[in-house]
Amino acid sequence: MTAEQRTGQPAGTIERPGFAELRVGNLGVRMAANADEIDAIQALRYRVFYDEMRATPSRAAALIRRDRDALDEVADHLLVIDHALGDGPESVVGTYRLIRREAAARAGRFYTAGEFDISRLLALPYRLLELGRSCVDAAHRNRVVMQLLWRGIAAYVFEYQIDLMFGCASLPGTDPDALAPELTYLYHHHLAPPGLRPRALPERYVEMRRLDLDSLDRRAVLARLPPLIKGYLRLGGFVGDGAVIDRDFNTIDVAMVVKTDLVTDKYYRHYERQLREALDDEPGD
Repeated sequence: MTAEQRTGQPAGTIERPGFAELRVGNLGVRMAANADEIDAIQALRYRVFYDEMRATPSRAAALIRRDRDALDEVADHLLVIDHALGDGPESVVGTYRLIRREAAARAGRFYTAGEFDISRLLALPYRLLELGRSCVDAAHRNRVVMQLLWRGIAAYVFEYQIDLMFGCASLPGTDPDALAPELTYLYHHHLAPPGLRPRALPERYVEMRRLDLDSLDRRAVLARLPPLIKGYLRLGGFVGDGAVIDRDFNTIDVAMVVKTDLVTDKYYRHYERQLREALDDEPGD
């Protein structure tokens, strides 16, 4: 089976955002440039989501050992490459799927809309970006790789002048009571303002306020939050109202919203400097 058959993308170069690869040592972050790289991303997602996290694959996914859906065809795919591992698919060690409003319109939906009512976000005259399908190879789960992914997202935000980022973020397991401290903390300390607040679909709504707020050990809760959710919170992110159990992926999901003008000046200066330096280093400048 060819990469084109697996990914739904034609082989060869594809249109992608124009920022240069950002490097830290042997690691680099950029956008996927062709169908083979998207195929490597989908293989990484399968290993993490299905082999490691014990999600339940469809028969088709299990046959090709790829995590893919129709939204991959309209998305831009951010990837982290470990150049020490060569130039093949094994060098792809981290990824994020990025879907702008225009791309979602071509697909007819955002992924998040399958779990949350995002009509309030869609009604805003904002340039929207959905973040999703984030994962990192087990051997590369460190701060450097996560920072590279955020640098890549920041470069993309500058490229397209994104106003608002959102998406589903996952907590491991499907028992809300086992995650009661985390859900309670997120609701009471990081609930989105009404005009930016997604709400879990009625038929999937799981109450987040599960414990008395005074009973929480805030430090212990923060230590247990997944790094991805903590990353959103550091950027000034909010959560929506209600969680959703995703039994196929063996997770409980919350909606995250980050208004990019809430990102601190420190982050903007840092990411913009990295982007400018990368562009200045491009051949032919």
